[in-house]
Amino acid sequence: MKSINRFLLCFTLISLVLTGCQKDDDIDPVPPVAEAGTSQTIQLPVSTVTLTGSGTTTNGSITGYLWSLVSGPNTPVITKPSSASTTVTGMIAGTYRFQFLVVDNAGLTGVDTTSVIVNQAAQQTITLQPSNNTANEANIAIVGSQNATSHDKDLDAGAWTNNGSPVYIRGSFKFDLSGIPANATIISAKLSLYSIPDPTNGDLINANSGTNNAMYIRRIISNWDGNTVTWQTQPATTTADQISIPHTNQPFLDLIDLDVKTLVDAMRTGGNYGFMMTLQNETAYTIRQFCSSFHSNAAKHPKLVVIYQ
Repeated sequence: MKSINRFLLCFTLISLVLTGCQKDDDIDPVPPVAEAGTSQTIQLPVSTVTLTGSGTTTNGSITGYLWSLVSGPNTPVITKPSSASTTVTGMIAGTYRFQFLVVDNAGLTGVDTTSVIVNQAAQQTITLQPSNNTANEANIAIVGSQNATSHDKDLDAGAWTNNGSPVYIRGSFKFDLSGIPANATIISAKLSLYSIPDPTNGDLINANSGTNNAMYIRRIISNWDGNTVTWQTQPATTTADQISIPHTNQPFLDLIDLDVKTLVDAMRTGGNYGFMMTLQNETAYTIRQFCSSFHSNAAKHPKLVVIYQ
């Protein structure tokens, strides 16, 4: 009986030893754990982020990584998708979601996701109201057949007479838009023109005269120089998106915050050649007169306010 008990005890011990010596391959492996990092928020014009992930495994080591886009407003560039850390470029406003995958030496995978919120750029405002804007401003005019272009304290759209000779005036002006970044989006553009309180043309009393003094503000589409332009060499304009200003019986009337966004957008893409004022019907004894950049009251100079992102 004792020998049988000894045999059973030895068998039990041997079984326990063998069980404890089983190979790791016989144990079900555990998938690795991926960590994609915390969510991020950036604001344009910053359009690049760095994604940094990590992975842990009980099977030995992490052998591979893979970043991929899950969703977003566009498809940005993941510069190093197979690295634990990568930059992502070319992002636009919106919310992105990225997946981070890790692979261990047992061939098992783990995934995690992270998000990046890209906010719109802060709005910026630029106010343009130059003084003595000689190169970029002129009353392009003719008396009879003689050029009469000038730089005066007024900018006009008019038709009159001088000693029996017909007079035509088209006020032209442009603003320096170089302060607006090339990649900016124009939110709004507002033009203000101020009726001249001390007219130098027309009846010399009223800024606005005539039975139909409606006028247009048009975009100039060819280059010109206020120092050299004449009636005969005046630049071309386009009627596309022209601003129609109705007739007024008021002797003085400021034009405040005219919406010229479409015109300014076109100037930034097709050449900044400015604006021209012209009567809708150039009939004698009709005129609209505004302060130019040469007027003594700087607050009444032509003004352009642009809001952009």
